[in-house]
Amino acid sequence: MAGRCPWWAPPLLALQFLTRLPVTATDRLSGEAVRAGLTLAVGWFPLVGALIGAVTATITLGAMALWPAPVAVLLALAIEALMTGAFHEDAVADFCDAFGGGQTAEDVRRIMKDSRIGSYGTVGLLLALSLRATLMIAVLERFDGLTAALVITASACFGRWLIVALMAIVTPAPSGTGLTKDIAAGVGLSSLAFASLVALPILTLVTLHAPIAMIGGLAVALVFLLWFRALLIRRIGGSTGDCLGFAAYVGQLMLLLAAAAATP
Repeated sequence: MAGRCPWWAPPLLALQFLTRLPVTATDRLSGEAVRAGLTLAVGWFPLVGALIGAVTATITLGAMALWPAPVAVLLALAIEALMTGAFHEDAVADFCDAFGGGQTAEDVRRIMKDSRIGSYGTVGLLLALSLRATLMIAVLERFDGLTAALVITASACFGRWLIVALMAIVTPAPSGTGLTKDIAAGVGLSSLAFASLVALPILTLVTLHAPIAMIGGLAVALVFLLWFRALLIRRIGGSTGDCLGFAAYVGQLMLLLAAAAATP
Protein backbone atom coordinates (compact mmCIF):
# COMPACT_ATOMS: atom_id res chain seq x y z
CA MET A 1 0.00 0.00 0.00
CA ALA A 2 2.84 2.39 0.89
CA GLY A 3 4.21 1.96 -2.61
CA ARG A 4 1.07 3.54 -4.06
CA CYS A 5 1.79 6.80 -2.24
CA PRO A 6 3.85 9.31 -4.27
CA TRP A 7 7.14 10.36 -2.69
CA TRP A 8 6.02 13.98 -2.39
CA ALA A 9 2.77 13.22 -0.58
CA PRO A 10 3.81 12.45 3.04
CA PRO A 11 5.23 15.91 3.94
CA LEU A 12 2.22 17.63 2.35
CA LEU A 13 -0.16 15.31 4.17
CA ALA A 14 1.64 16.09 7.43
CA LEU A 15 1.13 19.80 6.74
CA GLN A 16 -2.53 19.22 5.93
CA PHE A 17 -3.06 17.07 9.02
CA LEU A 18 -1.51 19.49 11.53
CA THR A 19 -2.65 22.82 10.08
CA ARG A 20 -5.52 24.46 8.23
CA LEU A 21 -3.28 25.69 5.44
CA PRO A 22 -4.66 24.83 1.98
CA VAL A 23 -2.75 21.90 0.46
CA THR A 24 -4.49 21.38 -2.86
CA ALA A 25 -1.88 19.00 -4.27
CA THR A 26 -3.24 16.18 -2.09
CA ASP A 27 -6.67 16.42 -3.72
CA ARG A 28 -5.51 14.21 -6.58
CA LEU A 29 -4.58 11.34 -4.24
CA SER A 30 -6.84 8.33 -3.87
CA GLY A 31 -8.22 7.42 -0.47
CA GLU A 32 -5.90 4.42 -0.33
CA ALA A 33 -2.88 6.60 -1.10
CA VAL A 34 -3.91 9.13 1.55
CA ARG A 35 -4.24 6.44 4.22
CA ALA A 36 -0.85 4.98 3.31
CA GLY A 37 0.72 8.42 3.08
CA LEU A 38 -0.55 9.55 6.48
CA THR A 39 1.37 6.78 8.21
CA LEU A 40 4.51 7.93 6.41
CA ALA A 41 3.61 11.57 7.11
CA VAL A 42 4.10 11.08 10.84
CA GLY A 43 7.85 11.24 10.35
CA TRP A 44 7.47 14.75 8.93
CA PHE A 45 5.52 16.10 11.93
CA PRO A 46 8.61 17.78 13.48
CA LEU A 47 9.23 19.70 10.24
CA VAL A 48 5.66 20.99 10.21
CA GLY A 49 6.06 21.88 13.87
CA ALA A 50 9.20 23.84 13.03
CA LEU A 51 7.30 25.69 10.29
CA ILE A 52 4.51 26.59 12.73
CA GLY A 53 7.02 27.66 15.35
CA ALA A 54 8.97 29.76 12.84
CA VAL A 55 5.80 31.61 11.85
CA THR A 56 4.93 32.21 15.52
CA ALA A 57 8.46 33.43 16.29
CA THR A 58 8.56 35.72 13.24
CA ILE A 59 5.21 37.29 14.06
CA THR A 60 6.27 37.76 17.68
CA LEU A 61 9.51 39.53 16.81
CA GLY A 62 7.82 41.62 14.12
CA ALA A 63 5.00 42.68 16.44
CA MET A 64 7.49 43.67 19.13
CA ALA A 65 8.54 46.55 16.89
CA LEU A 66 5.11 48.09 17.57
CA TRP A 67 3.92 46.66 20.89
CA PRO A 68 5.32 45.34 24.19
CA ALA A 69 6.34 41.68 24.33
CA PRO A 70 3.14 40.43 26.08
CA VAL A 71 0.96 41.94 23.35
CA ALA A 72 3.23 40.60 20.59
CA VAL A 73 3.19 37.08 22.06
CA LEU A 74 -0.59 36.99 22.41
CA LEU A 75 -1.04 38.22 18.84
CA ALA A 76 1.36 35.54 17.59
CA LEU A 77 -0.42 32.80 19.54
CA ALA A 78 -3.79 33.96 18.20
CA ILE A 79 -2.54 33.78 14.61
CA GLU A 80 -0.96 30.38 15.32
CA ALA A 81 -4.30 29.12 16.64
CA LEU A 82 -5.95 30.21 13.38
CA MET A 83 -3.22 28.47 11.38
CA THR A 84 -3.54 25.18 13.27
CA GLY A 85 -7.23 25.30 14.08
CA ALA A 86 -6.23 25.23 17.78
CA PHE A 87 -5.57 21.55 17.15
CA HIS A 88 -3.45 20.84 20.22
CA GLU A 89 -5.23 23.34 22.47
CA ASP A 90 -8.44 21.38 21.89
CA ALA A 91 -6.58 18.20 22.86
CA VAL A 92 -5.32 19.81 26.07
CA ALA A 93 -8.86 20.71 27.10
CA ASP A 94 -10.27 17.27 26.23
CA PHE A 95 -7.42 15.46 28.00
CA CYS A 96 -7.75 17.50 31.20
CA ASP A 97 -11.51 17.03 31.27
CA ALA A 98 -11.25 13.28 30.69
CA PHE A 99 -8.40 12.43 33.03
CA GLY A 100 -9.55 14.93 35.65
CA GLY A 101 -13.18 13.84 35.75
CA GLY A 102 -13.14 10.24 34.52
CA GLN A 103 -12.99 7.43 37.06
CA THR A 104 -12.97 4.39 34.80
CA ALA A 105 -11.39 3.81 31.41
CA GLU A 106 -14.83 4.01 29.84
CA ASP A 107 -15.49 7.34 31.56
CA VAL A 108 -12.20 8.77 30.35
CA ARG A 109 -12.76 7.75 26.73
CA ARG A 110 -16.38 8.95 26.79
CA ILE A 111 -15.45 12.38 28.16
CA MET A 112 -12.63 12.79 25.63
CA LYS A 113 -15.12 12.29 22.81
CA ASP A 114 -17.50 14.92 24.25
CA SER A 115 -17.20 18.20 22.34
CA ARG A 116 -18.23 20.22 25.39
CA ILE A 117 -15.59 21.61 27.75
CA GLY A 118 -15.86 21.23 31.50
CA SER A 119 -14.13 22.79 34.51
CA TYR A 120 -11.01 20.62 34.30
CA GLY A 121 -10.62 21.38 30.62
CA THR A 122 -11.19 25.10 31.09
CA VAL A 123 -8.65 25.40 33.90
CA GLY A 124 -6.13 23.15 32.14
CA LEU A 125 -6.34 25.05 28.86
CA LEU A 126 -6.12 28.47 30.54
CA LEU A 127 -3.09 27.41 32.56
CA ALA A 128 -1.38 25.82 29.54
CA LEU A 129 -1.92 28.89 27.34
CA SER A 130 -0.91 31.28 30.11
CA LEU A 131 2.22 29.28 30.88
CA ARG A 132 3.25 29.13 27.23
CA ALA A 133 2.73 32.86 26.73
CA THR A 134 4.60 33.71 29.92
CA LEU A 135 7.48 31.41 29.03
CA MET A 136 7.77 32.92 25.56
CA ILE A 137 8.00 36.37 27.14
CA ALA A 138 10.69 35.08 29.53
CA VAL A 139 12.67 33.60 26.63
CA LEU A 140 12.44 36.89 24.72
CA GLU A 141 13.77 38.74 27.77
CA ARG A 142 16.55 36.23 28.48
CA PHE A 143 18.00 35.74 24.99
CA ASP A 144 18.79 37.82 21.94
CA GLY A 145 16.20 37.90 19.15
CA LEU A 146 17.76 35.15 17.01
CA THR A 147 18.21 32.72 19.89
CA ALA A 148 14.72 33.42 21.21
CA ALA A 149 13.27 32.78 17.74
CA LEU A 150 15.22 29.50 17.52
CA VAL A 151 13.96 28.39 20.93
CA ILE A 152 10.32 29.16 20.04
CA THR A 153 10.71 27.38 16.70
CA ALA A 154 12.42 24.39 18.30
CA SER A 155 9.76 24.09 21.00
CA ALA A 156 7.09 23.63 18.33
CA CYS A 157 9.31 21.14 16.48
CA PHE A 158 10.06 19.30 19.72
CA GLY A 159 6.38 19.06 20.63
CA ARG A 160 5.52 17.39 17.32
CA TRP A 161 8.51 15.04 17.70
CA LEU A 162 7.04 14.00 21.05
CA ILE A 163 3.87 12.91 19.22
CA VAL A 164 5.91 10.47 17.15
CA ALA A 165 7.82 9.24 20.20
CA LEU A 166 4.58 8.55 22.05
CA MET A 167 3.09 6.79 19.02
CA ALA A 168 6.17 4.57 18.85
CA ILE A 169 6.09 3.47 22.49
CA VAL A 170 2.35 3.38 23.27
CA THR A 171 -0.17 1.42 21.23
CA PRO A 172 -3.59 2.97 20.50
CA ALA A 173 -6.25 2.46 23.16
CA PRO A 174 -8.10 -0.81 22.45
CA SER A 175 -11.52 0.76 22.01
CA GLY A 176 -10.28 3.81 20.17
CA THR A 177 -11.60 4.70 16.76
CA GLY A 178 -10.87 7.12 13.96
CA LEU A 179 -8.07 8.13 11.68
CA THR A 180 -5.56 8.79 14.46
CA LYS A 181 -5.80 5.18 15.67
CA ASP A 182 -5.24 3.88 12.14
CA ILE A 183 -2.18 6.10 11.72
CA ALA A 184 -0.68 5.32 15.13
CA ALA A 185 -1.04 1.59 14.59
CA GLY A 186 1.51 1.79 11.76
CA VAL A 187 4.07 3.90 13.62
CA GLY A 188 7.14 2.21 15.11
CA LEU A 189 10.76 2.82 15.94
CA SER A 190 11.63 3.38 12.28
CA SER A 191 9.14 6.27 12.15
CA LEU A 192 10.66 7.68 15.33
CA ALA A 193 14.16 7.41 13.87
CA PHE A 194 13.09 9.28 10.73
CA ALA A 195 11.29 11.96 12.75
CA SER A 196 14.42 12.37 14.87
CA LEU A 197 16.51 12.95 11.74
CA VAL A 198 13.98 15.50 10.50
CA ALA A 199 14.06 17.32 13.85
CA LEU A 200 17.84 17.12 14.24
CA PRO A 201 18.85 20.28 12.30
CA ILE A 202 16.63 22.69 14.24
CA LEU A 203 17.33 21.02 17.59
CA THR A 204 21.06 21.14 16.85
CA LEU A 205 20.85 24.87 16.16
CA VAL A 206 19.21 25.43 19.53
CA THR A 207 21.84 23.26 21.21
CA LEU A 208 24.57 25.47 19.72
CA HIS A 209 22.91 28.68 20.93
CA ALA A 210 21.33 27.45 24.20
CA PRO A 211 22.83 24.05 25.13
CA ILE A 212 21.49 23.95 28.69
CA ALA A 213 17.95 24.57 27.44
CA MET A 214 18.11 21.73 24.91
CA ILE A 215 19.76 19.23 27.24
CA GLY A 216 17.33 20.10 30.02
CA GLY A 217 14.33 19.80 27.71
CA LEU A 218 15.43 16.37 26.46
CA ALA A 219 16.04 15.10 29.98
CA VAL A 220 12.63 16.22 31.21
CA ALA A 221 10.99 14.81 28.06
CA LEU A 222 12.45 11.37 28.71
CA VAL A 223 11.06 11.33 32.23
CA PHE A 224 7.71 12.64 30.98
CA LEU A 225 7.46 9.97 28.26
CA LEU A 226 8.10 7.14 30.73
CA TRP A 227 5.59 8.55 33.22
CA PHE A 228 2.98 9.38 30.57
CA ARG A 229 3.25 5.94 28.95
CA ALA A 230 2.59 4.26 32.30
CA LEU A 231 -0.35 6.58 32.99
CA LEU A 232 -2.03 5.96 29.63
CA ILE A 233 -1.62 2.19 29.81
CA ARG A 234 -2.91 2.10 33.37
CA ARG A 235 -5.89 4.40 32.84
CA ILE A 236 -7.15 3.59 29.31
CA GLY A 237 -4.91 0.83 27.94
CA GLY A 238 -3.15 2.98 25.32
CA SER A 239 -3.14 6.37 23.65
CA THR A 240 -5.69 8.45 21.73
CA GLY A 241 -5.47 11.48 19.48
CA ASP A 242 -6.18 13.81 22.40
CA CYS A 243 -3.41 12.18 24.43
CA LEU A 244 -0.99 12.77 21.56
CA GLY A 245 -2.07 16.39 21.21
CA PHE A 246 -1.68 16.94 24.94
CA ALA A 247 1.83 15.48 24.78
CA ALA A 248 2.71 17.85 21.92
CA TYR A 249 1.69 20.87 23.99
CA VAL A 250 3.59 19.60 27.02
CA GLY A 251 6.64 19.11 24.81
CA GLN A 252 6.56 22.77 23.83
CA LEU A 253 6.23 23.82 27.46
CA MET A 254 9.12 21.60 28.59
CA LEU A 255 11.60 23.12 26.16
CA LEU A 256 10.41 26.64 26.92
CA LEU A 257 10.67 25.94 30.67
CA ALA A 258 14.23 24.68 30.25
CA ALA A 259 15.15 27.73 28.14
CA ALA A 260 13.58 30.18 30.58
CA ALA A 261 15.57 28.63 33.42
CA ALA A 262 18.85 28.52 31.49
CA THR A 263 21.59 31.10 31.69
CA PRO A 264 22.23 32.73 28.29
